[in-house]
Amino acid sequence: MSLSRAHRSPRSSRPLALVTLAALVAALFTALVLPAGAAHAASYRFWGYYHLHQGTWQFAQKGPDQVTPKNGSVEGWRFALADQSTPRFPRATPSFQDICGSTTAATGKKRVAVVLDFGRPVDGGAGAKPPAPKADCAVVDSAASGAEVLAAVAQVRSDKGLICGVDGYPQSGCGGEVKSVPAAAKAPDKKVTLAPASTTPTASASASTTQAAGGQSTKAAGSNTSTSQTSSSSSGSSTATWVGSAIAILIVAALAVVTLQRRRRD
Repeated sequence: MSLSRAHRSPRSSRPLALVTLAALVAALFTALVLPAGAAHAASYRFWGYYHLHQGTWQFAQKGPDQVTPKNGSVEGWRFALADQSTPRFPRATPSFQDICGSTTAATGKKRVAVVLDFGRPVDGGAGAKPPAPKADCAVVDSAASGAEVLAAVAQVRSDKGLICGVDGYPQSGCGGEVKSVPAAAKAPDKKVTLAPASTTPTASASASTTQAAGGQSTKAAGSNTSTSQTSSSSSGSSTATWVGSAIAILIVAALAVVTLQRRRRD
């Protein structure tokens, strides 16, 4: 004959409480830990392609050979170590007038401003010495593509349509995957100030800005694709803190239930 609920031993409630606790913990890890791990996309060293729109860089949705920049537009290129979900933009946002204001327009031609940001030393890997960021004004045929605009102001090394090197940087490689990203490469960018095209641009040691990271798609990741431009504001440590706190709360709640049941039976 089975015991009635009123005469069950207090210990009989423990398995139920433990099972409930285990289920809650499992659900918590599934909701918090797994999505966080899935968000870490593969990282690559590559040249990203961007357009300046109303003072804000936007990731190019198509490859440079498929884009026809308009007269008066601003194109941007940035070499960086990043993943596809967090693009790193050029660190300066000059206007068309800043770059092409002193360049005379020609009949049947268009003027396109181009920003070349060779990135930080950490983006290029051990021993990398990237050139200083610079800008130039391309005067090209009105039907020239983004790739032709870039070629008008810089020497380009490419492979199957992918831009691998600009003005000799980097000297080798093309969109190589990086298995382990150093902490320094994850640090926010610092703005740079571009001097006129005829002088050497210098980096500004002033304000640091938190920008989303990434850019042009790489050979391993495929051709240019739509990319989220929101920055990752939560780190692994903050996620772990939330998980730990939630687990502690669940354990306390389960123990409280067991204690309450014991008191009722006493």
